[in-house]
Amino acid sequence: MVAVTNATPLISLDAVVLDTETTGLDPRKARVIEAAAVRIAAGKIDTQDAFRSYINPCEPIPAFSTAVHGIDNGKVAQAPVFAVMWPKLSDYIGNAVVVGHTLGFDLAILQQECRRAGLPWAPLRALDTQHLVQLIDPRRGGNSLEELAAWLGVTVEGRHSALGDVLTTAGVFQALLPKLRDNGIRTYAEAAQACRALTDALDRQYRAGWVTPDAAVDRDSAARTLDRIDSYPYRHRISDVMSAPPKIISSDRPLGDALSELIRERVSSLYVAPPDAADARLPAFAAGIITERDVLRAMATGGEGALKQRIEQFMSRPLATISSDAFVYRAIGRMSRLKIRHLGVTDESGFIIGALSARDLLRLRAGEAVSLGDEIDEADTVPVLGAAWAKLPHVCASLLAEGLPAREVAAIVSRELGALTRQAAVIAERRMLEAGDGDPPCPYAMTVLGSAGRGESLLALDQDNAIVFERGDPSGPEDQWFARLGQHVADILNEVGVPYCAGSVMASNAQWRGSVATWRARIADWITRSRPQDLLSVDIFFDMRGVYGQLGLADTLWRDAFDMAKGQASFAKLLAEASGRVERGIGLFGRILTRKGRIDLKRTGLFGIVSTARVLAIQHHILERTTPARLIGVRALDVGGDSDIDGLLEAHAAFLEFILSQQLEDIQNGKPATNTVSVRRLSSRDRERLQSALQRVRHLDDLRRDLMFRS
Repeated sequence: MVAVTNATPLISLDAVVLDTETTGLDPRKARVIEAAAVRIAAGKIDTQDAFRSYINPCEPIPAFSTAVHGIDNGKVAQAPVFAVMWPKLSDYIGNAVVVGHTLGFDLAILQQECRRAGLPWAPLRALDTQHLVQLIDPRRGGNSLEELAAWLGVTVEGRHSALGDVLTTAGVFQALLPKLRDNGIRTYAEAAQACRALTDALDRQYRAGWVTPDAAVDRDSAARTLDRIDSYPYRHRISDVMSAPPKIISSDRPLGDALSELIRERVSSLYVAPPDAADARLPAFAAGIITERDVLRAMATGGEGALKQRIEQFMSRPLATISSDAFVYRAIGRMSRLKIRHLGVTDESGFIIGALSARDLLRLRAGEAVSLGDEIDEADTVPVLGAAWAKLPHVCASLLAEGLPAREVAAIVSRELGALTRQAAVIAERRMLEAGDGDPPCPYAMTVLGSAGRGESLLALDQDNAIVFERGDPSGPEDQWFARLGQHVADILNEVGVPYCAGSVMASNAQWRGSVATWRARIADWITRSRPQDLLSVDIFFDMRGVYGQLGLADTLWRDAFDMAKGQASFAKLLAEASGRVERGIGLFGRILTRKGRIDLKRTGLFGIVSTARVLAIQHHILERTTPARLIGVRALDVGGDSDIDGLLEAHAAFLEFILSQQLEDIQNGKPATNTVSVRRLSSRDRERLQSALQRVRHLDDLRRDLMFRS
């Protein structure tokens, strides 16, 4: 089973559903006479590996109990006693979260039986379906298992048999998950924290002698493998360690030429191009690879004669690749998963620009943490995808503890959000194929926008995505196909834990998908607008980054948009107005303005810096995506304001650090991540840094106006 963390989505929870049948209803006196359990793994109920056992209570079973569950003295006469049964059930449960209906009663009975038998009892992490229902509808009456099953459309199987009740409870639990998600409860820790707040229900159960389900997470085990990791693979990009330019050879040349080239260039591999294309830019989809090991194997089997044969007979295809701006940890994970020693390095358009070998990465080790990226890439179902995504907060916490700047951690979060969106598109394509919708009608690119495009995502995420496809009219057959794809992607991301965008900036919305021609017409229309309200959310388009499909479509469109907006001062001015004003975060005498002890540092700080950098980049045609790169690009224009720009760079880093640190603490405590920060938890030094950062953004509007129209 996958280890449960506070961030594990409920849909990805590996759990054991438990139920008992007893001799009575008083947990201090009743005895267990039947126990059953069934596992839920990767979102599926495993009925083939269910646990079921009768237990001999060593005392007569009352007739009134037999009338309920049908278990009499004869059925348990040859059954094991509790002391024999419990170790088997305990092993079956393992470290899983236990789910049950009125589970506090079952836990109290089991605890009492352990005491009688002299067996150790450890509190179990647990969720009670009766409590979960109260989180959805506190005023709902009739929460018996039969009533909940009828409400949720779950078939009742073998009522008042332990196994039947277990299967019904498992169905009820799974049917509750979408309703919990709609109420903002997505993760195990959020559900646990919300259940602990049901004080009235918990008090009644306590007075009845029930055990309160222990919903606490074992914080040590959740992050044990991530406490100390080598942060180098998270600090550096592939472009920092790759070999460039790539060494390319034509597929029709003899293998001996490849051997000579390997020796002369002192490299361990060559990329193989189609005949007569070795001198041109090589797209990854057309490339192969020949390595020194391939040559040695060919000579071992074919002798020197192999050196006269064409390279294409020995090369490997397709070529495994990685983007030059990916982080090094992704290459480590990919080589490990594919069991290969070489990766081709590509640019944003998919052309080979460098080489990466295991030798380049030999000194880099980051243990289990590097598997995060490839686990996302390999997830073939939504629950498995959610389980991989749930590891991200622990990786972030470990890297922050290692001293990695929050800005670089945010870049990692953004990369993995892009990978998550990419894998959601893969799963969505498969769903559509299975539904009879066929393959994509034309090449397309799935893109992310906003903070994910800029590389500045933190952990309070929602969706910002768009689709660019090669051809097709609005509402035409191609557009309709991609509309369905966009809806599938949005639904998958929402299930995994990335909520729908409140502003509908998603490819499921017709305004955020279109052919290349449609997008160009749309951009041209934006530039001619005269009211800021016509440009709401348009600004994040200029953060676009392709994550799946024909990435060149997205990159070309992004560059075209900057070209079209170049010098359009009125458009840049309206875009700045449409983004809105920065909220005040600091008052008289430097007092930090809070609500309920917290300050929203996105609204009062980050938002203004990001939007200012974006508008200035558009106006001055600075083809960069990250906020720091845009600000540095403005400074390089020598238009003035250098000290102000330096101050914004420092403030941007500080805001990211404060927000991320608070988000990690909130997630650990079972609270949803937000952009608000508790001022009380800050040290005096950090309060001074925060005050200074907030002072830096007080006059952003004036600075933006000054720098927009200088040349």
